[in-house]
Amino acid sequence: MQLKKAVALVTGANGGIGRYYVKALRAAGVSRIYAAARNPNSLSSIIAIDPEQIIPIPLDITDEQSVATAAAACQDVTLLINNAGIGLLKGFISAPDLSGARAEMEVNYFGTLAMCRAFAPVLKRNGGGAIVNMLSILGKINFPLNASYSASKAAAILMTQGIRAELAAQGTLVIGVMPGTVDTDGSEHFPPPKVSPEVVAQEALQAVVDGLEDVYPGEQAKEMAAQLLKDPKALEKMMATLLPSHA
Repeated sequence: MQLKKAVALVTGANGGIGRYYVKALRAAGVSRIYAAARNPNSLSSIIAIDPEQIIPIPLDITDEQSVATAAAACQDVTLLINNAGIGLLKGFISAPDLSGARAEMEVNYFGTLAMCRAFAPVLKRNGGGAIVNMLSILGKINFPLNASYSASKAAAILMTQGIRAELAAQGTLVIGVMPGTVDTDGSEHFPPPKVSPEVVAQEALQAVVDGLEDVYPGEQAKEMAAQLLKDPKALEKMMATLLPSHA
């Protein structure tokens, strides 16, 4: 798929990675970018980059009506980037209740699934196009400090595989992007190595061009992916030492 003249929609466009997707798409020469967020007012600085090319869209991916409205308004989309996500840094047992785990599943799994379902027919009418799902290497190995987030991303990884299978016949490329720690405000207290959000966006968009299905941006993600193939139990034991402080 060629990015030039594509029409893209980015969820969570006001977030730590979303704004870099918008910038990278613009640099790649796409014809239009729908920048989506729950609060469109939070997109003002992004829209200001190019008000004619970057169009704000109000969107709550956990609200089915909001998703349906966005799909109806953006019938020319050829590239869907499901970037919206949350991580609440909760353990399984140490969390005070299940509210955090439910919220992460609602956004990271059900919300992403709702977007894929709503835009699959749009992409089909426009020749197939591509879906980019922002996942995490933590969906392949649990991180006890962010345990329920890891579980939600694991669900999203399997969902991505299933959607890839279902949409293959219509020619839609479905990409899973699985970085490690991304250098955003939300990870300021995490130790290095971290991958820059610019690199995440660039590698994801290059995968669209190259037709790659799985992307591991950054040194940390690539090393963890390799270790999962070589000795997954050793990696699990290492990660198991990183417990929530209040556990």
